[in-house]
Amino acid sequence: MAKSAGLHHITGITGDAKKNFGFYTKTLGLRFVKRTVNFDDPSAWHLYYGNETGAPGSALTFFLWQDMPAGRQGMGQAVEVAYAVPKGSLGFWKKRLDAEGFAASESERFGDKLLSLSDLEGMKIELVETASAANAPAWGQGPVPLEHAVRGFSGITLRPHNGTRTGEVLRDGFGYTDGGKDGTHQRYLGSADIGAHIDIVTGTDQPRGSQGAGTLHHVAFRAKDDAEEMEITNRIRNSLRIDTTEQIDRMYFHSIYFREPGGILFEIVTDSLGFTWDEPKETLGTALKLPPWYEKDREQIAKALPPLE
Repeated sequence: MAKSAGLHHITGITGDAKKNFGFYTKTLGLRFVKRTVNFDDPSAWHLYYGNETGAPGSALTFFLWQDMPAGRQGMGQAVEVAYAVPKGSLGFWKKRLDAEGFAASESERFGDKLLSLSDLEGMKIELVETASAANAPAWGQGPVPLEHAVRGFSGITLRPHNGTRTGEVLRDGFGYTDGGKDGTHQRYLGSADIGAHIDIVTGTDQPRGSQGAGTLHHVAFRAKDDAEEMEITNRIRNSLRIDTTEQIDRMYFHSIYFREPGGILFEIVTDSLGFTWDEPKETLGTALKLPPWYEKDREQIAKALPPLE
């Protein structure tokens, strides 16, 4: 049975280009790996941050709708992004975040030490010390020393309307295994070194979330190639009776979308292609990349996009 190894990417929404770019490249020290637009709305940036190449399991992306009002995190949403950092790194990160004015609280979950904070628009972030982080490459030319740098995702926390049904999608659709429970967090596990865990918050009730700046738009899961993507998709369609889109070419991967029963938008994404096919690894993120159907409007699109720095 084809199984998803873990997260491919996570996409959020920002309403402030400079705040978003500054926090993720300077404070967290991620690499800006792709400078492109929302393929469905070329007036909006689509910004990609990740490790050295934006490898599967490392890319946090944002749709930028400048000056968009803040959203509200709540039921029916992914609510917290967890990043993996090497063992022994949290002391460095606590000092760094304190110095930059970010309140970061220390705690532990499933035996892993972590720091919890929010970005400049209120999106919740965790930095989690994980042993497997040592196996993943980091971006070593940013402001964070390589030995402490973010390696990619540890996982993500979901707050679905129906945790039982969402768990069925993870287990029976994507092939995740049961990772146990810690307090209100039910964990499901993939096999990858980064981006392997999905936590579902259970036993709590909050208002329904609303989409806006500082919230997460969708969660993307890995498939090795088109064949594996279709096997997972057919299981979701036929066994779980959930409607999906057809495959969409996103230039850097092939995507299939569906709304899982708990209300969260999921995406199945191929590992193939990647971000280095249209620009060298050494210069990732430096040039505006557009899909072919927007090339004729390149000058107009580029002029309308807000500055990032």
